[in-house]
Amino acid sequence: MDITNQAEVILRKAGYDTWQWSGGRVPVTCFENLSLLGFLHVFPSAQALVSEWEGAQNVALSRFAPMIKLSGEKAWNVYSVLLTEDVAPALEKHVERIEENFSLTRKIARSGIRSPADLVQALLSLLPISSQPLLEQADFAERLQSRLGNVPQAVITAFLGTGLARDIAEMLRDSQ
Repeated sequence: MDITNQAEVILRKAGYDTWQWSGGRVPVTCFENLSLLGFLHVFPSAQALVSEWEGAQNVALSRFAPMIKLSGEKAWNVYSVLLTEDVAPALEKHVERIEENFSLTRKIARSGIRSPADLVQALLSLLPISSQPLLEQADFAERLQSRLGNVPQAVITAFLGTGLARDIAEMLRDSQ
């Protein structure tokens, strides 16, 4: 999976401005919205992530220091996102501990990013809150009827059937 391109798509859909920067140790996707900014680094292996994340973060922060200083309140809300497709169970604890390091930026560190779902899961704290109702598990007509308790049954039946909008409107007007 191309983590860099997929991440850029996800971040743009979430309302971030994004741009690529190739001057770092690894590819970097820079992102920014009204409240935060960050740098997404993609490492070739879990070992590289664990051993090189701090240097990669520092290079990006040095390069973009003037922009960060001018960003006002956002300067307190800078993220380093550190990702790799590689899975290395022996290093997983080391990857998790990176997020506990609060110096310079907030951190999101994940290995095993192999699908768009994995990537979305890793980026959840940067994405708007959303929910996916499970409507397919319930009968729509039954749900509608339960929520329209004071609407006459004939109106609901016409609405769910082949009733014309003007006829349904007339029925609603007459029922008041």
